[in-house]
Amino acid sequence: MKWTIEDFVYGATDGAVTTFAIVAGVVGASLAPAIVIILGFANLFADGFSMAMGNYLSTRSRIEYIEKERNRQNKEVQEFPEFKISEIKNIYAEKGFKDELLENLIKIIVSNRKIWVDVLMKEKMGISNVDDENPIFKAVTTFVAFNVVGIIPLLPFIFLFIINNPAGFTTNDIFIYSIVFTLLAFFCIGYITGRVVNKSSIRSGLITLIIGGVAALVSYMVGTFLSFYI
Repeated sequence: MKWTIEDFVYGATDGAVTTFAIVAGVVGASLAPAIVIILGFANLFADGFSMAMGNYLSTRSRIEYIEKERNRQNKEVQEFPEFKISEIKNIYAEKGFKDELLENLIKIIVSNRKIWVDVLMKEKMGISNVDDENPIFKAVTTFVAFNVVGIIPLLPFIFLFIINNPAGFTTNDIFIYSIVFTLLAFFCIGYITGRVVNKSSIRSGLITLIIGGVAALVSYMVGTFLSFYI
């Protein structure tokens, strides 16, 4: 199985944000810690599966579309070779190639049908090769990332629930630990994202932390507001 860092970051970010938003909302509504755990795990498996299926279907649709376009280009290359050669010439002429250099480049490209079609796909439609993309692997990566990182906001509640809270921590006390754990997770996710896209890792980490914090704050405020009327 080929794991993709992009899908891992995608699933991890959503897992941390949505689970912590549920935790914040439940705590804001002054509900029992057991409710936090129940709703948190329900979110992990239900929303995680939904995201994985969404990633699977979107990737599969994209692959099918690209295959359709590739078949169309293959057919046109076979039926209208001169026209497709002129397309290649125009593409590279606009890039600054000319005279003998342009002619030699065209000869090399059209000598291989696969390269010829790849160039047309990339230059005309901006579509890259997807031979290494597998929708099942991408879906599994998303689901695993969602659950692995998404469980972080629940860890303080799970730990104290298992040991029966001998120190007598209140729900708000436990929630503070959940906040710290989740903020660290947000920052780490953003840091990794920054490394992947070759941008400032620290800046990306802080942006992700802020976005996750805002989502959590909104949920907490909604839960607190509703607690006055329920």
